[in-house]
Amino acid sequence: MLLEEVQDLKAKWGKEIILLAHHYQRHEIADLGDRLGDSYELARAASEAERARFIVFCGVRFMAEAAEIVRRENQVVIHPAAEAGCPLADMAPVDRAEEAWEHIAGVRGADKVMPLVYMNSSAKLKAMVGRYGGSVCTSSNAGRAFEWGFKEREAVFFFPDEHLGRNSARGVGIPEEQVVVWDPKQEGGGIEEKALKGARAILWKGYCHVHTAFVPEDIQQARERFPEARVLVHPECPEEVVKIADGAGSTAYLVKAVENAEPGSTLVIGTEINLVSRLARDHQDRTVIPLKRSLCPNMFRISAKRLLDSLRSLPEPEVVTLPKEVKKDAKLALERMLSI
Repeated sequence: MLLEEVQDLKAKWGKEIILLAHHYQRHEIADLGDRLGDSYELARAASEAERARFIVFCGVRFMAEAAEIVRRENQVVIHPAAEAGCPLADMAPVDRAEEAWEHIAGVRGADKVMPLVYMNSSAKLKAMVGRYGGSVCTSSNAGRAFEWGFKEREAVFFFPDEHLGRNSARGVGIPEEQVVVWDPKQEGGGIEEKALKGARAILWKGYCHVHTAFVPEDIQQARERFPEARVLVHPECPEEVVKIADGAGSTAYLVKAVENAEPGSTLVIGTEINLVSRLARDHQDRTVIPLKRSLCPNMFRISAKRLLDSLRSLPEPEVVTLPKEVKKDAKLALERMLSI
């Protein structure tokens, strides 16, 4: 009944509404989406939907903020579960990031360090990075962002996911001894000045609990059970997991890997369980198995009831808002990503 009413309201508003669903949404929400994708794909899809007045973003808070940053003037963004945040994004509050930047700039020089921020971050942190000449990146283009950063400056300061940062640094050939981790809970980030001066990659200490749930033993057990399988993981996984997997890449990479796999093949996927189970459902001529069950509870906060409540509120919904200066500076960082 709930799903039927959602569909009826979508039909009523037609092209005036676009419903965006992230890959990690529960199946009924993903199936209702006009577009299914990762956070930046969906934000761009919203801004390109010229006739859509209402952007309903089924994802977590930073994703809805990204849509608000890039939306057109005639559009508004609606987030059905305003309390659905992202613990990873919350690990890098902008005031602590500013303190860290000031310290590092004092040791290295602000013109020597390039700030880079993962899409999985607050709009305020994106804005800070934009002000200091840096760029946003996604898990699919983090390596290119690192290469760009090193061409422009001596070192990069990457927020907020330590593991994506470490895997990206290794991918572009940065030696392990030139990688340091800034711990905001410690004075000076817990990094000795000599190490900070010699570092090429400075990584904020943050992580996605969905992907740090995976450990090397999970891969070893999967290979024992399914010796013919390819094991693929997300680059937010710890380095020791990524190193022994058969492949690592963004959500889009994992989706394409399953779509392009030969019928009869077996793939073990290390990422959020809703995506893995949906890939298994949609590709029954091949075997798709989760490396381990790992759920994003914040994504799961968006239910058919919450979505229906948002659609019922049209044409006067509660909308996502950001200060003008935050939007302006964050958009600079997003635009730099496109130029990269």
